[in-house]
Amino acid sequence: MKVYAGTVVTCNDANTVSRFLVEDRGKIIHVGDELPEPYRQTPREDLNGRALLPAFVDTHLHFSSYALFAATLDVRQSRNHEEIYSLISDYVRGSSRKYVIGFGASANCVPERTLINRAELDRVCPDLPVMIVKYDGHAAVINTALMRELPEPVRKMRGYNADSGEMNQDAFFAVTDHMTAKVSPLDLVRFMLRGIDRLAGKGIGLIQAAEGVGFPRDLDVDLVRFLSRGQRNAFATRIYFQTMDIAKVLRRKLPRIGGCFATALDGCFGSEDAALLEPYTNDSQNRGVLFYTDSQVTEFVKAANRANLQVSLHAIGDAAFVQALNAIEAALQDFPREDHRHIIIHASLATREGLERVARLGIGIAMQPALLDWPQEPPEYQRHILGPRTEAISPLHSMLDLGIHIGGGSDAPCALPDPIEGIYQACNRSVPGQSITIPEALRLFTYEAARLSFDEKQRGSLENGKIADLVILNQNPLALPPDRLRSLQVEKLILSGRDYRPGQGLGSLLWNGLIGANPAR
Repeated sequence: MKVYAGTVVTCNDANTVSRFLVEDRGKIIHVGDELPEPYRQTPREDLNGRALLPAFVDTHLHFSSYALFAATLDVRQSRNHEEIYSLISDYVRGSSRKYVIGFGASANCVPERTLINRAELDRVCPDLPVMIVKYDGHAAVINTALMRELPEPVRKMRGYNADSGEMNQDAFFAVTDHMTAKVSPLDLVRFMLRGIDRLAGKGIGLIQAAEGVGFPRDLDVDLVRFLSRGQRNAFATRIYFQTMDIAKVLRRKLPRIGGCFATALDGCFGSEDAALLEPYTNDSQNRGVLFYTDSQVTEFVKAANRANLQVSLHAIGDAAFVQALNAIEAALQDFPREDHRHIIIHASLATREGLERVARLGIGIAMQPALLDWPQEPPEYQRHILGPRTEAISPLHSMLDLGIHIGGGSDAPCALPDPIEGIYQACNRSVPGQSITIPEALRLFTYEAARLSFDEKQRGSLENGKIADLVILNQNPLALPPDRLRSLQVEKLILSGRDYRPGQGLGSLLWNGLIGANPAR
């Protein structure tokens, strides 16, 4: 048993701030301004100007991809093309791997204002296959060595560009499948263990992981399930299987389906293939790409809904948003469910009429506030491709006014998983009138995020009877002006009442995984 004394930010419905929290055997047994007599001799931690909050939740990240890229090559901070190529050369010299996988290339934050290309990759790495994924996670640039390895059908796929080496849409997914097959399961497990430690360092205790990115036999899905079972810390994982094969999900007894990749309805702004109702401002012939017909999406959602699965669909452009919304509405008319909690991921360009339907139907939105002012995709680029529609991207305040349930996330590896950055961005929107309050932003990454995966009865707020998943911040966020929220730092993560311990070994993971100590659902 332990008492925490100081600023206890509960993130409950009333946004209560209390003076005391008592934890016993992993559960919260008291929260309030007075400390009852039975607890007055209990060991106490005085917060002394710090703040106790619920552990953070990330509602949408590609965990295995994040873990892989964090352990390989990240070029996001490169200042120009030559720096990217230098990083690749250094990586090749320092690694024994027979392939190069990197992440973060962008044309928007380098002086060349172009994407790296195949010819330059050939110059710095002519012998090993190289794939550098774009910052948005929906395209990549590859070299000739990798191009030679690809099966012939890939060369005829939508999005295959031999001259530049840029792979988009179907070709990108196929190339990703080819490269992930090169990653050994043991390496992937090691990367995942380090990835969880990084997430915990940001105060995250629950992730909603979109898995199924092309590893052979859906290896990533099953490894994430095993990893969650084997955690010595009570780190919680909820898997969204990125497939339209409902049988594969049901065989694993998973309650959720969807995400991106196979369940992405469109592309993204960075590759100018997010599906729009009206053409891109910089190209009157381009409305982006819908990956599936309306009937295909509707029949998939109907079948998943009838199987009592929670459905999550990637939709960035307004045309994809409408397609997702129509499919979910049709599925609920076909087979009504009172508390389905289906999700639209991103919903970046959402029509007002559509948002009203989202609220009425009880659809949740998984949003990534850190992408709202993103160095790799800055507002000036968005204005160039979308014109005045830029002002309509992710209208947070309007969504909350409509009563829509929004959960905050990162879309890692696209943005690094950092709830504090997401909270800052949500409270400091550049679009007039669309910033939200600090308590609202905190709930985006706590209670509302937990609610998206049906976890709010156990997590997401500091209330009696809930699991003691807690985070200690160096300051009280409610005492800060919005523009100083980035000064917040995570000092400690506590899961089920115990301090998080990084550095778990493979032996401990294997033993716990075999006995199923911490199941992932």
